[in-house]
Amino acid sequence: MTISLPQGFSSCVTNVGVKDTTDDLTVVLADANATSAGVFTQSRFAGPSVEISRAHNTGNVRGVVVISKNANVANGPQGLADAQEVITSVAQKLQVSPEQFFLASTGVIGRLYPMDKIRTGISALPEQLDSHDAEKVAQGIMTTDTVHKIAEATITGSAARVVGVAKGVGMIEPNMATLIAMVFTDAKISAEDLDRCFRNVINRTLNCVSVDTDTSTSDTAIIIASGKAGAVELVAFEDALDAVLLSLTKQVARDGEGAETLIEVCVDAARDYAQAKTVAKSIVNSPLVKTAIHGADPNWGRVAMAIGKCHDYNDINQDNVVIRFGTQEVYPHQVDDSGLQALSAYMKGDEVRIHVSLNTGTHSATVWGCDLTDGYVRINADYTT
Repeated sequence: MTISLPQGFSSCVTNVGVKDTTDDLTVVLADANATSAGVFTQSRFAGPSVEISRAHNTGNVRGVVVISKNANVANGPQGLADAQEVITSVAQKLQVSPEQFFLASTGVIGRLYPMDKIRTGISALPEQLDSHDAEKVAQGIMTTDTVHKIAEATITGSAARVVGVAKGVGMIEPNMATLIAMVFTDAKISAEDLDRCFRNVINRTLNCVSVDTDTSTSDTAIIIASGKAGAVELVAFEDALDAVLLSLTKQVARDGEGAETLIEVCVDAARDYAQAKTVAKSIVNSPLVKTAIHGADPNWGRVAMAIGKCHDYNDINQDNVVIRFGTQEVYPHQVDDSGLQALSAYMKGDEVRIHVSLNTGTHSATVWGCDLTDGYVRINADYTT
């Protein structure tokens, strides 16, 4: 069954010829005044879409425009002028203030928008958006994604819904935001509460995913609430938002460029959350760990290496650390040859869990990533040529 946008939202997804014949221009609009929040990349090469969206992140944005397959990054004043023209043209077409739009853009860096094609495409947009198909929105923002990414949840105790879409398969190592993620809800919630809940959930979901350790220049995560379904309990809202963004996080990790295996790393019994997350990211980002998992090789020594290189944490003592693949302990109590064969069979599945206990405290963190395959190399070796 097709997932629809929540009440109070409409959309248009179309092709304007940015790169090929697949959809590349997506517009989602709230029917009336809405509350909003957003977080964005901390990259020093942030693109014009991020600059504009940051400036418009005032809590009452009504819509979002996404151009896929061209990031429009590192193009100087012309790139910024083109991005502003896109927002202004869409806003005029829909009779909304340009300041009430977010802009997101993703794709090749260093190439200007093909503005003649984009102008023609925007001029052909309907004055009244009439689609409510969230699946089309998810498909319209794809670049090298192999599948579109979408999730929904109903807020407990109400009829309000949360619907999220995301794109991203490479250049994924979020820093305050991630890839492109858009969340829409018909819950009535203040901009302040929306921003707080959104940041809380992002920190334990989207900010815990990594494909290749590379922070994008265009990371954008936004949420817009139409309020059409009425007020909701904040705890129930955050639970629903968490379910949606956790699902999107895992979908992004599973669809990493060339990926065949989803990796989940849980680090617990840590001094604090920061320590747990740092160690978990060290493990999930290690090329040696990633390739071992790709080869179904239960080489726990590579996990030990990834923990050990977190040398700033003097309280981590190798004699106290426990390493597990799945539920099987591999250090300090090592398994025999038959146990290693069983672990290899486990690692041939489509999801592998690494569980590390540091025994420095009581805190934990979980992060997600994917294996490193020759497919990733080929996709990125040939990306622009």
